[in-house]
Amino acid sequence: MELTTVWFGLIAVLWIGYFVLEGFDFGVGMLLGLLGRNEPERRAILRTIGPVWDGNEVWLIVAGGATFAAFPEWYATLFSGFYLALFLILIALIVRGVSIEYRNKHGGLDWRRRCDAGIAIGSVVPAVLWGVAFANILGGTPIDADGHFQGGLLTLLNPFALLGGLTTLLLFLTHGLVFLVLKTDGEIRERARRQVLPVGLVTALVAVLFLAWAQALHGDPASSGIAVLAVLAFVGALVASRLRHEAWAFIGSGATIALAVASLFVALFPDVMPSSLDPAWSLTTTNAASTPYTLSIMTVVAVVFTPLVILYQGWTYWVFRKRVTVPRATPER
Repeated sequence: MELTTVWFGLIAVLWIGYFVLEGFDFGVGMLLGLLGRNEPERRAILRTIGPVWDGNEVWLIVAGGATFAAFPEWYATLFSGFYLALFLILIALIVRGVSIEYRNKHGGLDWRRRCDAGIAIGSVVPAVLWGVAFANILGGTPIDADGHFQGGLLTLLNPFALLGGLTTLLLFLTHGLVFLVLKTDGEIRERARRQVLPVGLVTALVAVLFLAWAQALHGDPASSGIAVLAVLAFVGALVASRLRHEAWAFIGSGATIALAVASLFVALFPDVMPSSLDPAWSLTTTNAASTPYTLSIMTVVAVVFTPLVILYQGWTYWVFRKRVTVPRATPER
């Protein structure tokens, strides 16, 4: 197997890890004000992601860095053409992070409400725009012979991309609901459980439509098979939630996101950014890659450090595996 293929696969794994782990973070952020009826409940909801949310974002940083090093042409075209969308994602992530970290640094009720709004907005915007970005990558973008993006923000907001954004939003929302059922107790847990099925059914409808459209554009038997597995995993997650098997429901929703993203990358290969102007101008794993020497050095580094990062993050989840309980409510100020 060529190193360009290896690194395309590794970048796909990094994005899968980011969407699976950060996906429930986004879902919890969107649900904070909806499921948390008072201050103790909202604090309990935030404590479910408190020890892990910033570690989950490491997957995004590594995915971006790996793309820059392994496929510099892909990185350059992607980050220049999608500049405004990625800038909005960055601002949203900053607002979300600051809101989480500083929410309890001030005792005022108005301050906490503004932070809660920042967490919600900072979760919704990336959840939508990541779907828009990846749908555009798969659907094709106006790239000329020199690899320059010929378009603007409105070019990215086409029907297929907007459906992709809605799909990721709903998938992350359902993933967050299942996570809260797994990680909380009492009223929050029951409220989240009651919402899993209705939200999940809407999510299933939208996700099936998007995956079918994606396969119609660039699908092959392999990617189509993976997409079908994603749908089956989501059905399994909803059934497990209904039967009160919280751990299996969470595994199912995580597998759904992983398989759905994998199907998109398999459908994309060997392109990394198809050109909608002329297929001959598409960026591929071959013409967008770094030199073989660079890829060889990167492979050695990845073999050494990737298992260490995974082990450390796995240890973190193990340490903070217990359910979060809600303390007795106190009057808000």
